[in-house]
Amino acid sequence: MIKRFFLLCSGVDQDLIKDCSNGEQNKYAGIGATVFFTALMAAIAGSYALYTVFDNVYAAIFFGVVWGLLIFNLDRFIVSTIRKRDKKSQEFIQVLPRLLLAMIIAVVISKPLELKIFEKEINQVLLTKKNQMTLDNKTQIAQQYNPEIAQLQSELKGLKEEITAKETETNDLYETYIAEAEGRKGTKKVGKGPVYKEKRQKHDTALKEFTELKKVNTEKINSKESEIATLIQKQKEAETNTQPIISNFDGLMARIEALDELPALPSLFIFLLFLAIETAPIFTKLISSKGEYDYKFENQESQVKLWIQQQVDQREKIASTDIDMNTKIYEDLKSEEELYNYKQKIATDLIKLQADTFFENQKNIL
Repeated sequence: MIKRFFLLCSGVDQDLIKDCSNGEQNKYAGIGATVFFTALMAAIAGSYALYTVFDNVYAAIFFGVVWGLLIFNLDRFIVSTIRKRDKKSQEFIQVLPRLLLAMIIAVVISKPLELKIFEKEINQVLLTKKNQMTLDNKTQIAQQYNPEIAQLQSELKGLKEEITAKETETNDLYETYIAEAEGRKGTKKVGKGPVYKEKRQKHDTALKEFTELKKVNTEKINSKESEIATLIQKQKEAETNTQPIISNFDGLMARIEALDELPALPSLFIFLLFLAIETAPIFTKLISSKGEYDYKFENQESQVKLWIQQQVDQREKIASTDIDMNTKIYEDLKSEEELYNYKQKIATDLIKLQADTFFENQKNIL
């Protein structure tokens, strides 16, 4: 049962192989087993690769099975179309394009499995990239908001400095008229004389201006602080909204790029392993000598080829003979008097009928 299944996988003619020796059947059963297990590995690799794309188990398994069947069909076709020749050079020439196709298949199969085998190392590389992308993203977003925030902070600082300067000026005027009243400065006369009143008036005017300035600037400060808070909030929202994109940076292409950053030697060995598996059936047929099945298959092809050649040759001779006979028959009919008179009578009647029809048409027109 299992042998028949593997023989089916090898693509041999079932009617021919069943009459071959047990050793010959085992050889092709081994080739079929290699084809089957290669397709199985392709299905597993394809399922994992597609799972990283669709993030859905059922879809990944479905398309992975389809991919495995496709690889199975290609491998079976490659193996079944290789024919044993009398010269090894002829066999090698016919194998070259099949080897190229086998190498492509090996790459396609091995790459998803490499992604799974080195998954932990790839995740570490992706984590480093995500962290760097997060920092770069914050820097880029900050470049959009920082100039406006810096401008508002500069204006805010200027408003506060105006209040501080006016407050200092008012305090100095206060100290001046108090010192005048105490006799420590100015006229150095104790009491509230005309000079004191003048300085007190300057202070009161400055205090009023300070109070008004503080009120106006405080409103402006609150407004600008609100604008700064709004911009900072927008900046944080932009960072939050773009973070899921960075977090989802773990698709198939990202993982392949991360795999390329890892040491190449382990990946090379895995690729060579699958290349050996994929090309094993081809090299098995290439290096093996002609067996019983090959001779029987060659004999069958030869019989079909000779039968077709006979049929084609027979049809060509029949057609040639028929042409010669028709030529001779029509040459002999040229001298037949009875046939000539009959065709003459028919031609005469036809001309008369045409003349009568023309006459009736002209009559109707008039």
